[in-house]
Amino acid sequence: MNTRRLGNSDLYITRVGFGAWAIGGGGWEFGWGAQDDQESIAAIRAALDTGINWIDTAAVYGLGHSEELVARALEGVRERPYVFTKCGMVWDEQGKISHRLRADSIRRECEDSLRRLKVDVIDLYQIHWPDPAADIEEGWMAMASLKEEGKVRNIGVSNFSVSQMRKAQSIAPITSLQPRYSLVHRDIEDKILPFVVRERIGVIAYSPMASGLLTGAMTRERIAGLPLDDWRKRHADFREPNLSRNFELVSLLQMIAKRHGRAPGEVAVAWVLSNPAVTAAIVGARRSEQVRDLSGAAGLRLSAGELAAIEAMSFAQAAR
Repeated sequence: MNTRRLGNSDLYITRVGFGAWAIGGGGWEFGWGAQDDQESIAAIRAALDTGINWIDTAAVYGLGHSEELVARALEGVRERPYVFTKCGMVWDEQGKISHRLRADSIRRECEDSLRRLKVDVIDLYQIHWPDPAADIEEGWMAMASLKEEGKVRNIGVSNFSVSQMRKAQSIAPITSLQPRYSLVHRDIEDKILPFVVRERIGVIAYSPMASGLLTGAMTRERIAGLPLDDWRKRHADFREPNLSRNFELVSLLQMIAKRHGRAPGEVAVAWVLSNPAVTAAIVGARRSEQVRDLSGAAGLRLSAGELAAIEAMSFAQAAR
């Protein structure tokens, strides 16, 4: 796969990376339902076989379980991929999640992630959410210290606004931003993407397929049958009136995908990657066949006409 330099780092990453949110399993607030650990490990290894050279996870995914699975999947792997993880969301003995950006908390999280991932250094360490906002500066100072000490190689942010990134940059440079970005959620286009381009901050987009909505595999029946502990059952994107609007987009993606002999999800990811501000996109997978279906998105080039058709539908939906 082709690679791009991530922001101000020395990392050259493939345009698609493996997302390890869903493999964290069920039984926690933002889980995707129960997962088969062996299938998850096979999916990670299938991603590496396709040439993907980075994995994105977070401490909170499965309350530590995702990081542990990543470590298991990488045992014995010669050409190890870059491993990215996140901090700022912690949980208690009952599994209740809260947000913390105090320095001592971030340091504890970093040590715990290093232990679970079984690595000496984290390639990219990211603040998961800018919450609580009052502690952003203290949290970012702690991140910069971890980099100086060699515990992490690069530091980034996720879900930050322009003003929050400016606040962080006054303390230490930001390597990358991880924002939600897809045909369903385009709010970062007006202000955030122009800012990161000017500041040379890398962008790794998450949920480019809108958490599975744009894959073409989602139906009303499948959504109704999602496990009770799948967070998507509670999300507005999977409910009316948004659901019908999202399925309209899927229909267009299916038409374009058929033309290319590809999957609709690949078209959705290719659309995200067509934005020059985007360095790479995170593609989540729970089974190896999903990886094979989606890893080709990095090489899919949409025509000007196809991009225009997608834009026209998106514009029409926004005008309703």
